[in-house]
Amino acid sequence: MEMVLEAHAIYKTFEGTNGPIHVLSDLELEVRRGEIVVVIGASGAGKSTLLHVLGTLDRPDRGKVVIDGTDPFSSSEKEINRIRNKKLGFVFQFHYLLPEFSALENVMMPAVVGRGDEDGIEERAAELLRDVGLRDRLTHRPAELSGGEQQRVAVARALMNDPAIILADEPSGNLDDRNSEMLHETIKRLSREKGQTFVIVTHKKELLAKADTAYLLAGGRLQTIGDGEIALSDL
Repeated sequence: MEMVLEAHAIYKTFEGTNGPIHVLSDLELEVRRGEIVVVIGASGAGKSTLLHVLGTLDRPDRGKVVIDGTDPFSSSEKEINRIRNKKLGFVFQFHYLLPEFSALENVMMPAVVGRGDEDGIEERAAELLRDVGLRDRLTHRPAELSGGEQQRVAVARALMNDPAIILADEPSGNLDDRNSEMLHETIKRLSREKGQTFVIVTHKKELLAKADTAYLLAGGRLQTIGDGEIALSDL
């Protein structure tokens, strides 16, 4: 399958009170189109930092990121913003829906910001909400939705601009077991039916069952889980 995301020799360090903290060290990652990649790791291992670098929200100290064939960090800030809007979708632990807008309007936002085809925006947003099982919630505001429904709206919003990759940071971290499983199944179905690529960082080992490729982030590097460096039984 075609490679849609690459990270090579990524280093990221932060200054701590007792000196530099090496969060990512010579990290390597390759993600193929349509793949679900899950990265687990302990709190403080650098999962969010990794996602921020992959999502162009933060620059690495060293190394190269390639998104759908383009190196964003060799471009201008304007071009990085364009790549982020057109090529990437984001889902966070907190849904960050705008409370004064309906589910439909929230899903439309990335296209409105990106100045997309005005005539087709509402229709696409409605289709995406149907895809995540919320056909009867289009006009509901976030306060009228359950936590699980809010996160599925966030997934639909991330899909709005037909991104090459969706980056998800603890997407089910605030959900109970039932809603977590529903969200995980939605992600797997979207990957299989639409060929959507997901890179998910999480502490939930349950998500490993949905992954095509799984990694443990430790010591600033990724170690393959399963047939690779670490067995599932070791986690």
